[in-house]
Amino acid sequence: MKQYIIVGLTGQSGAGKTMVSKLFLGDGFAVIDCDVVARKVTEKGSDCNKMLAEFFPQCFDVEFSLDRRKMAEMVFSDKDKLDILNCTIFPFITQNIETAVNDLVNKGQRIIVLDAPTLFESGIDKKCDIIVSVVADENIRLKRISERDKIPVSLIKKRFASQLSQDFFIDNSDFVIENNGDLNEIKIKIQGVINKIKERANGNQNK
Repeated sequence: MKQYIIVGLTGQSGAGKTMVSKLFLGDGFAVIDCDVVARKVTEKGSDCNKMLAEFFPQCFDVEFSLDRRKMAEMVFSDKDKLDILNCTIFPFITQNIETAVNDLVNKGQRIIVLDAPTLFESGIDKKCDIIVSVVADENIRLKRISERDKIPVSLIKKRFASQLSQDFFIDNSDFVIENNGDLNEIKIKIQGVINKIKERANGNQNK
């Protein structure tokens, strides 16, 4: 019997997944930030960057440094290019995540959270025992991203259009956290999910 649980944390852009992740971390869960992993595999001169440069040469300099904003503008406007990006980068990310999970398990961690915006797209969801998705109304998400990233609304909407629907997250998750702005309410919801995950983990360890 597996003695640890992997929780996939995902959701819509601007829904507040980062806040949820911090609350999981504050409650003692081990958290792997897959955005950090993605940045690691696309560091200057990486093997991943060299492969990507074959498809997106205009997004790299001679040292294979990635222009992330240029890449985002390109792929969020073209599904085929987004698919190429994903098919190239996801194997590198998955390999790093598997290594990180093994390291945490060897250190005695029993609940490991994968904070992964593209959990389903990458196929990492198949490695998860529990999936938690964070969703919010589109106008609220639009405002949050606009204020946070200082990017044009048109680009944000293209990003939204390239992502999975709210119905998809609802249909494919064990827990769905709706975050439309009431901080106290969202914290209560998250604590409820945390408690249920702990119960599941304790149940596994007692078997």
